[in-house]
Amino acid sequence: MSEVARIADRLLAGDRTALARLISWAENGDPRFRAEHAVFYPRVGRARRIGITGPPGAGKSTLVNELARVLREQGKTVGILAVDPTSPISGGALLGDRIRMEGRTLDPGVFIRSMASRDSHGGLARAAVDACDAMDAFGFDVILLETVGVGQAEYDVVGAADSVLVVLCPGAGDGIQAMKAGLLEVADFLVVNKCDLPGADRLQNDLSEAVHVRFTKRAWTPPIVAVSASTEFGIVELLQEVEKHFTHLASSNLVDARREKRVQHVENVVNERLRIAIWRDHGWRAHVERELARSISPYEVAAGVLAELSAGLADARTERGVAKS
Repeated sequence: MSEVARIADRLLAGDRTALARLISWAENGDPRFRAEHAVFYPRVGRARRIGITGPPGAGKSTLVNELARVLREQGKTVGILAVDPTSPISGGALLGDRIRMEGRTLDPGVFIRSMASRDSHGGLARAAVDACDAMDAFGFDVILLETVGVGQAEYDVVGAADSVLVVLCPGAGDGIQAMKAGLLEVADFLVVNKCDLPGADRLQNDLSEAVHVRFTKRAWTPPIVAVSASTEFGIVELLQEVEKHFTHLASSNLVDARREKRVQHVENVVNERLRIAIWRDHGWRAHVERELARSISPYEVAAGVLAELSAGLADARTERGVAKS
């Protein structure tokens, strides 16, 4: 039996070592993951995926810890993927996967894994989705996907989730930042954490006004939920709101929504592999350097590269059409 079959079978049988290895392969872009994915993909699609994002310091990790605790009390198994800053020394996740969630690490119904951001955009989104797919096939009921910040890469990551919680806290200008940074655009829920601190009411009012202006024509209006993760306040109520969102998705054809996310995942995979192929595997970087050395404008060089690539794609389409006919 091949290694691919063994690892895929072990994953589906509940082997956490196989799960950890697959996530490492996904994170590193190891080509072996693609073969593995094809084997376990029929089991993907059962888990509920909840994305948690927001500015640093908003208390996302504490909230994730509490969400996992309550979900376990409800009898659900939980996979946690935390996208952390990259260590400048090791290249790995800087904060680690257990430091902030010590209460969950010994629970056999919880699996926690950190993934380094590595300043990657499409690659990070692809790796995070692949890791979630592995957790999904493994059999977790709920997957919590936490990002380190609120940049474009984080938006791409949480975009793969069924429901997105944007976590803010009072006293940090988060109300204004939420409006400026476009956080409201990705939010299915606006979570005001540390709601027992001064300024929480003001933040909720600011967010309520922003939601009223921006979401009057959307089928789902993001509720504003006040919680205090450090004191366990509001966690059960937050999960009840999330359940309402899943009900809404089901009534709005969740299958179509997930299909669209899958299309986006394919785009991410293609973009990442094309970027590697163009600039590393086929020597385009050396070509660009030579053209720039001749004092040719970067835009002219780019136009030339795009023209050659487009011609190649046209030839490939023609050959594919002939093959099909």
